[in-house]
Amino acid sequence: MENQVIEAATLGGSVGNLDFSVWSLFLRADLIVKSVIVLLLAASIWCWAIIFEKSISLRRLSSRSSEFEQAFWSGNSLDDLYERIASQPRDPMSAVFVAAMREWRRTPARENGKTDSRVGLADRIDRVMQITVAREMDRAEKNITVLATTGSTAPFIGLFGTVWGIMNSFQSIAISKNTSLAVVAPGIAEALFATALGLLAAIPAVVAFNKLNKSMDRYAGRLDSFAGEFSAILSREMEGGD
Repeated sequence: MENQVIEAATLGGSVGNLDFSVWSLFLRADLIVKSVIVLLLAASIWCWAIIFEKSISLRRLSSRSSEFEQAFWSGNSLDDLYERIASQPRDPMSAVFVAAMREWRRTPARENGKTDSRVGLADRIDRVMQITVAREMDRAEKNITVLATTGSTAPFIGLFGTVWGIMNSFQSIAISKNTSLAVVAPGIAEALFATALGLLAAIPAVVAFNKLNKSMDRYAGRLDSFAGEFSAILSREMEGGD
């Protein structure tokens, strides 16, 4: 009995002497687990960079679109507004406006009274605005799929590191023929560390993707609404020119 107490005390002391800090866990891990840890850390940093960049970008786009809408609905000449921003639209909404006005102004058919010409012009303007909306939204949504990919794959990558670490623990037991905690604990700690990093990368990525995707959908709806309103304005202008 006394020998068992001494052995347990020695075992506890040997486990207590191990350093379980994050850096020590990384240094003790083998090449595979280290690669998993580095990959998950890089994915997490990349996701956070995308989250901050897209959050700031969406806020800026919304603010600039509000400024453009204020100028558009101010009652001033649309031709003057076009001349002012045609060279460099500052946001997707102004880009849609510029594309439609460019098509409107370059088509002489709007000056005659032929119904088929007016219909063809209206169709071309609608197509130009739809293409511009799609192009601008593709640009705004760039790299957002990285969040979805990270959110869906990071836990499994971490799980791979976990399984590999546990396999190393069993190998250590087989080699040393010792089932003590001092033999098993380092490998299990490394394995759990990989799992934790997988969750650390995945959870913010999934939450941010859902939020940003919803914000992007709302902004795309705003662009579609503007395109529809501007198309109606140009249609009335064509009908008034008869």
